[in-house]
Amino acid sequence: MKRPKLKKASKRLSCAKRYKIQKKVREHNRKLRKEAKKKGVSKRVKKDIGVPNSAPFKEEILREAEQRRLQIEEEKEKRRQAKKEQRAEKRKKEKEAASKEAEPTAKKARKDDSGTQSEKKPAPDRSSKHFLCAELNKVIDASDVVIEVLDARDPLGCRCPQLEEAVLQRGGTKKLLLVLNKIDLVPKENVERWIQCLQQEFPVVAFKASTQLRDGVVKAKKRRIVASNEVLDRSRGAACFGNCCLAELLISYADKTQNEGSLRVGVVGFPNVGKSSIINSIKGSLACNVGIKRGTTKMMQEVHIAKNVKLIDGPGVVASPSNPPASMALRSLQVEEGGESVLEAVRNLLKQCDKTQIMLQYNVPDFRNSLEFLTLFAKKRGFLQKGGIPNTEQAATTFLADWTGAKLSYHCKAPENHSLPAYLSDAVVTEMKNGWNLNKIKTGNKETLKAVRFPNQASSIGFTSKGPTSGLLSVSDIPEGKPGAAATEEEAEQNNESSETEQTTEDSNTTEKAEKLQKKTIKKKKGNVRFQSVPIDISLSTAITDDTYDFNTDFQ
Repeated sequence: MKRPKLKKASKRLSCAKRYKIQKKVREHNRKLRKEAKKKGVSKRVKKDIGVPNSAPFKEEILREAEQRRLQIEEEKEKRRQAKKEQRAEKRKKEKEAASKEAEPTAKKARKDDSGTQSEKKPAPDRSSKHFLCAELNKVIDASDVVIEVLDARDPLGCRCPQLEEAVLQRGGTKKLLLVLNKIDLVPKENVERWIQCLQQEFPVVAFKASTQLRDGVVKAKKRRIVASNEVLDRSRGAACFGNCCLAELLISYADKTQNEGSLRVGVVGFPNVGKSSIINSIKGSLACNVGIKRGTTKMMQEVHIAKNVKLIDGPGVVASPSNPPASMALRSLQVEEGGESVLEAVRNLLKQCDKTQIMLQYNVPDFRNSLEFLTLFAKKRGFLQKGGIPNTEQAATTFLADWTGAKLSYHCKAPENHSLPAYLSDAVVTEMKNGWNLNKIKTGNKETLKAVRFPNQASSIGFTSKGPTSGLLSVSDIPEGKPGAAATEEEAEQNNESSETEQTTEDSNTTEKAEKLQKKTIKKKKGNVRFQSVPIDISLSTAITDDTYDFNTDFQ
């Protein structure tokens, strides 16, 4: 039997019906609008006109509004986090209650016994000074050869006397080797002078680490036939010099010593001198984590570079707070830990440089202070906040990253009259040089200096070094109270303040005496009216040292 054909109902309407519906909808909408108008409710939200350009202190008002907005957002975020934590705690309690009910009594008893026997220890804080010092000591104890990495831009500032002394005091056959990294950021003559100077104490190897290495897994897949049209990466960051010389030197030393196990080489130094980059360059692949941010390496890590040679990477040396402010800005992790502001670090660095060289390097006009420099630098780079206000903090972080990372070229002069430090003697120097192939080091350094492209002396910024930076190998070495440099500065400021107060008291006394004399003269001669002349200083010094606030300094 055939099924009857079922047709779907058509949705088509007659024109009259359609127009009628549209008319009803229009009338309904009109009615709603009228009611809304009577109530005073309008859909259109009035546009905020903002602060007019003619209003005084526009920038300050905008800044205050932005701060208020950020504050409200922070409070909202805190409330949200608190609610999340409460919910999580509630869920945890509910789970615990449910598990207790479900667990049998025998299991509970067994759990209680195990809980009393072994209590879980809390995980150590990897960013704490205790942990970093302990890891550094582990690296020194475990290594047969200690490589101290120095930044070629300030080799003396990168040296840590406490570290070198600790290596020498450990005894045994421990050797200390200096590696001068980032030589491509310093003029050639300067590098040669520093090598000559440092060679009088320890063997020195010139090095230029590669900063563009890929992962080891990718690097391992080598091809026998290389395509003729393949583009080789010969950029400045990818190039690496001195790695063959250093690797051959360590392998030859390992063959000479003939240890039972492999030769363990510890790589130490201050943060961001390029310790992990050197290990990666010798290995030829990304074995250790590398970053622009200081203090990336937190733990001890071993890397095999040959059958009988093993490199040990570790955290950077913790700088002592007694160091000068400029040294702390470059070598310590105070900015990352929040101990010092970025603006303060930039101010300390600018004090040690020539202003004209900074102006030429960053293409910035003349500036009076660090804040004005940062505002100009922020405008130049386009670091602007809402309302066109220069973001000085972002400019400061960029400036500091240039100085600590492998980007900016600056140099320090090598000392002309070199003398050995207190912890070194001629016998120790000769002992440290024994076992090394010094001729190989010399030829390797010559080849490296020939291959590297050095910057011009004129394009490099001159920097005054503050000498060796003292470090901490144990947390007990941290001096109590105020740091030395900071304390001296504060004392000087207090002395200045006391002298200023004395001057003001003297000035007030003199003015009081002058007023009394004037009153006496006026009382004696009432009839005659005289105009007393007041001396006015119209020199340029008053215009410059005027205490009034100039708005053009911050906003230009």
